[in-house]
Amino acid sequence: MEAQPRPGERHRRLIVNAHGLPALRTAVVHPCDEASLGGALAAWREGLIQPVLVGPRRRIVAAAEAIDWDLEGIELIDTPHSHASAERAVSLAAEGTVEALMKGALHTDELMSATLARRAGLRTERQMSHVYALDVPSYGLPLLITDGALHIAPDLTAKRDIVQNAIDLARAMGIDRPRVALLSAVETVRPTIPSTLEAAALCKMAERGQVEGGLLDGPLAIDNAVSLAAAHSKHLHSEVAGQAHVLVAPDLEAANMIAKLLIHLAGAQAAGLVIGARVPIMLTSRSDDCQSRLASAALALLLARYYQRQDAADDE
Repeated sequence: MEAQPRPGERHRRLIVNAHGLPALRTAVVHPCDEASLGGALAAWREGLIQPVLVGPRRRIVAAAEAIDWDLEGIELIDTPHSHASAERAVSLAAEGTVEALMKGALHTDELMSATLARRAGLRTERQMSHVYALDVPSYGLPLLITDGALHIAPDLTAKRDIVQNAIDLARAMGIDRPRVALLSAVETVRPTIPSTLEAAALCKMAERGQVEGGLLDGPLAIDNAVSLAAAHSKHLHSEVAGQAHVLVAPDLEAANMIAKLLIHLAGAQAAGLVIGARVPIMLTSRSDDCQSRLASAALALLLARYYQRQDAADDE
């Protein structure tokens, strides 16, 4: 593992690594409060996004005045309310007018309902999933946790896409071969615990090329996934055990709890994306600070340009 960095250092590196890439033209959905608008404008100032503000003009202008920002030169599309903001932003993405979406001051359900609608045109052959990217001061590696926002009880087909989406993000972050831990309560396959069977199946799917770009192991209990000492005590010998980059939880509740425990008890800084749509979606929390919002923007930019490189290579 790498030397333990200062708190927030890995996210600062992500932002630096994204500098120099063409800014991501981004629809910022309903940025009607100071935090969401300020985060979007900070990402613009950093050169990470080119914002298109979508929401009620009067409220956006008032939020800008409250944080002493001049919106001159920034495109603003006026909408009457948050539902309309979500639908208009999604249509911009479907048209190819913008390359990403950033959640503002609206409920996640509003944005994701508009995004997931079949008529919206943002679905791909892969299911969408959410990935937390955590900078955990006490852990020596970047840590991704999935899926803590979209899939309540994913089946094997959904988990395959959840794993692949997380691998893609890790590779976009510069991790050449992400180590993926498929979590359960135990580290042995037990017919009475469905998550152990799915973990074993996913490992075999990776062997057969149905999941690409990462190294999978599971089932693993969470201590065996992140602690070499715990893994050694259980006589687990694998390249993943004790040093995972990605934690794939059995369900939404487990992923969400793991991520929020690390944020609130271990001082982790969080960023997050929804992956698997035609564009990356920055799904920030209202409580996220500016650094977390910048990190989410950097992740979206790195991922979008990673996919562009992959598409270009496939066309050669």
